[in-house]
Amino acid sequence: MGTKVVIDPVTRIEGHLRIEVEVENGKVKDAWSTGTMFRGFEIFLKDRDPRDAWYITQRVCGVCTTMHALTSVIAVENAIGIQVPDNARLIRNLMLGAQYLHDHIVHFYHLHALDWVDVVSALSADPKKTADLAYAVNPHGARSGAGDFKAVQDRVKAFVNSGQLGPFDNAYWGHPAYKLPPEANLMAVSHYLDALALQAKAMRLHAIFGGKNPHPQSYVVGGMTCVQDLTPDRLAEFLFICKEVVDFANNVYIPDVMAVAPFYKEWAGIGAGLPNYLAYGMMPANTGNDPKNLYFPRGIVANRELGKVIPLDEKKIVEHVSRSFYEGDGALHPSAGETKPYFTGIDTNAKYSWLKSPRYDDMPMEVGPLARMLVGYASGHKEIKEAVDGALKQLGLPATILFSTLGRTAARALETKVVAGKITSWLDELLANIKRGNMETWTKFEMPESASGYGMSEAPRGALGHWIEIKNKKIHNYQLVVPTTWNGSPRDKKGQRGAFEEALIGTPIHDPKKPLEILRTIHSFDPCLACSVHVIDPRTNEIYETKVC
Repeated sequence: MGTKVVIDPVTRIEGHLRIEVEVENGKVKDAWSTGTMFRGFEIFLKDRDPRDAWYITQRVCGVCTTMHALTSVIAVENAIGIQVPDNARLIRNLMLGAQYLHDHIVHFYHLHALDWVDVVSALSADPKKTADLAYAVNPHGARSGAGDFKAVQDRVKAFVNSGQLGPFDNAYWGHPAYKLPPEANLMAVSHYLDALALQAKAMRLHAIFGGKNPHPQSYVVGGMTCVQDLTPDRLAEFLFICKEVVDFANNVYIPDVMAVAPFYKEWAGIGAGLPNYLAYGMMPANTGNDPKNLYFPRGIVANRELGKVIPLDEKKIVEHVSRSFYEGDGALHPSAGETKPYFTGIDTNAKYSWLKSPRYDDMPMEVGPLARMLVGYASGHKEIKEAVDGALKQLGLPATILFSTLGRTAARALETKVVAGKITSWLDELLANIKRGNMETWTKFEMPESASGYGMSEAPRGALGHWIEIKNKKIHNYQLVVPTTWNGSPRDKKGQRGAFEEALIGTPIHDPKKPLEILRTIHSFDPCLACSVHVIDPRTNEIYETKVC
């Protein structure tokens, strides 16, 4: 038997995640992903007014709040058969685009970068050489001189001299898996701190049309309620902040990813995981409910075949519970889904997770930025193809590297580039409507006695679906299938692993007591960083505990 490594809880996500792996001969032989927190939203939504579902379901997550609000109103609109006005479509796209710019930047710098960046190594960097490196990485970006990098270095030294590293405490500094030179580490640490300040500004974009952040107030079944915010001052404020965020994405975030990637090319062959990718698509290009109108396309890429996209059939989605803490062992379509808790304790040979196991056409799927980029690439999406082909050419790597931990991380940056290039065009469309005197943001409707429908969109972490059944004008059944349910699912009845589990197989582990490599692959999906690691050696029953960042 190999060494068992348990990370519990995996922190810095909404909810609680436990990862257990078996390490044998220096590589992960098997893996189990466990959701250790019961949500229960489906239960207390029953018998409520369908128009209130968006306001309640956005509390599922403290990060992707606007995504649950959006997907919920789409589900009810689909059930009752209405279309929203063009202004509502554009405002929703703007808020969704703002969510992506904010979320992807935060993920890379504050949730994932420290898997690749050794903060302590930055203490030995030459600030002048760091400034030269920053210019070489992006000669068209903002200038940071040697003095700026020296100031950052001094801040980190002050942390160390005080006996703690502050936000950089509790990590595997000095781990042999770190490959960046000191100057690259100092540059990345400096940009980490810059991103902290920027993300506070980026959050204001939601408040302009949403009223507040993180829980926006302006979504409503039939459209948006923020018509009073369609003023020159508010629109100019959105444009001003948006341009600053886009500039950071294009001139700091994306160049940083491209600069770090060449030092870790071996990770282009690690973490491939599942061969099947699913995307619901998002950001409608015009009014109407035809999936073909989505700017980011909907579809399936199966068996890593980038030559075609399989049209998505919503009826082929089911959720298994044979290995989950719910009654039964069958599989149901979400519209008929049941949420009947049945906790048995974690047993990786039986039930071991509160997450269900979504499957499409009986296949586990990966969702998220990589899935969206692959579906877009295979669909011939112009901007996505240009972004992907340009990055591959710059790195000198084939398209097969996309199927990896490195590819997953790069896909998120490339998606940010695509969104950044599109978001201001939606603002231009909105301005054109206003100039024509079109201020409509809501469609009037009557709630039917009974109806059923679903909403599909894309949270930054991946495909997000809400299913609703209405009876007597009340919610009779409501089911959410969220991105981490797809990616972090336990095995199904056939024993098929979910995306987290499959991606960990074969991951090299230099030291089971310091499983940095496990974190790299898990974080590439954007769940979180680990707060506490417990390593159990089954041969000696000795327990090692190491705090990590």
